Amino acid sequence: MAETTLYDRGMATRRSVLGNAHVDNASAKMTEFDADFQSFITEGAWGSVWSRPGLSKRERSMITLALLAALGHDEEVAMHVRATANTGASPEDIKEALLHVAVYAGVPAANRAFKIAREELAKREGTAK
Repeated sequence: MAETTLYDRGMATRRSVLGNAHVDNASAKMTEFDADFQSFITEGAWGSVWSRPGLSKRERSMITLALLAALGHDEEVAMHVRATANTGASPEDIKEALLHVAVYAGVPAANRAFKIAREELAKREGTAK
């Protein structure tokens, strides 16, 4: 059996978390300019960190959401809220992670992230206004 490369493992994990549509879209938009960056993300974030044993995808998802919210990375928060459909993190899990953000990174960061999460979850449930 052939050994899986870091890139292949990362791509499999990335697809399992973010979904094929998202990864296919990102791949289609890739240019020569950002190809090395995309490989770096796939190998480093997805092939190394997200693929490690020790934490479930649900746990990694909550940690990721909290960090992204604390740092104010709104587009990434939205993407990772959508990804919770694939990681097993529930809306209750998201709420608990964002409550931690409020205490440890500030109410404004959590307030913004709650708004984003609420909007993304409403879209998932088909109740977006």
